[in-house]
Amino acid sequence: MAHRVYRTTAPAKQVSEEARIASKHLRHFSSDYFTARARFRQGVEKAGGRLESLPLDPEGPENEDLSIDIGWFGSDNPRRVLLHSSGLHGVEGFPGSAIQLQLLEGMPHLPAEGAIVLVHILNPYGMAWLRRFNENNVDLNRNFLGPDEKFMGAPEGYQRLNSFLNPASPPARDFYHLKARSLILRDGLSALKQAVAGGQWDFPKGLFFGGKRLEQGPQKYQAFLTERLRTAEQVFVVDVHTGLGTYGRDVLLVEEEHRTRFRKSFDELVKPLEPDLGPAYRVRGGHHTMLPRALPMARIYFLAQEFGTYNPVKVLHALREENRWHHHGEGTVDHPTKRKLRKTFCPEDVAWQAAVLSRGKKLVQEAVEFLSKP
Repeated sequence: MAHRVYRTTAPAKQVSEEARIASKHLRHFSSDYFTARARFRQGVEKAGGRLESLPLDPEGPENEDLSIDIGWFGSDNPRRVLLHSSGLHGVEGFPGSAIQLQLLEGMPHLPAEGAIVLVHILNPYGMAWLRRFNENNVDLNRNFLGPDEKFMGAPEGYQRLNSFLNPASPPARDFYHLKARSLILRDGLSALKQAVAGGQWDFPKGLFFGGKRLEQGPQKYQAFLTERLRTAEQVFVVDVHTGLGTYGRDVLLVEEEHRTRFRKSFDELVKPLEPDLGPAYRVRGGHHTMLPRALPMARIYFLAQEFGTYNPVKVLHALREENRWHHHGEGTVDHPTKRKLRKTFCPEDVAWQAAVLSRGKKLVQEAVEFLSKP
């Protein structure tokens, strides 16, 4: 109650300044996928870019069409490319979209023979339906398996935890937090992160399911890259995510063998995809593993920019309950589990959103400078 009294008795000038700051940052964050897509398309046109769309079969909550939209700036046959992608994990797309809408208001200077390619929402179904996964419950960052890899298997730890992770019932109070703390005390947080979130291909209704085949969205996106970036010699990829790490701060996740190279340019923010050395975990079938196959002649520099929100126990609970509603409830987009999931991956906090925009813009500027070096 004291906090409310303080806000209501604040000087009018202070309230006005807070409102101005909030308005400045909140305007980049869209209310839903379709608003974000319309704004992105209009922004690309206004900024003088070329818009390409990859239509997808699934539909939105009111039977709307869905698409991966791509804004292209610069050379049609570039040697150096900044590839910036958002929304691979659906509901995580709100911050990534906001960064891209901000960029469209002031595009960075292109390197010689260069291009900037903004890929807006790689999982439009997930963003439209407020899910992390796509229409087939597939985690697309576990779906990019190579031609010699099989879409099967699950860690032993995941199989053991399946009934806890994926209850076959609608959302309900079931002592989740007590059970989660008990598991952490028994197995350790790092081991649990890897077992739970590293990916599985045996439980189609479960969390972090990698699918049984390459999904339509990833298939079209990979084909687009192979065709349109065939002249590229250097491709710097920034893939925006949320949900891991310290609240309001970002880390840049890379493969362990590339950490030293990136640390020289991006300092202590660079962390490996190892559960014992940072907030992340190793994944099979990740986005980064597809790029060398799609662009075999290019040198790839891949960074997953991950913005922290809440602790892993809270994030997992939000995912778990939304997944229960999707599979064992009505699945409608207006359910409390949907709203909670969105707030978990995109907090309604002006300071957090301001940090996302600031760091998102800065990393793009640094990536362009990196590509511009001889």
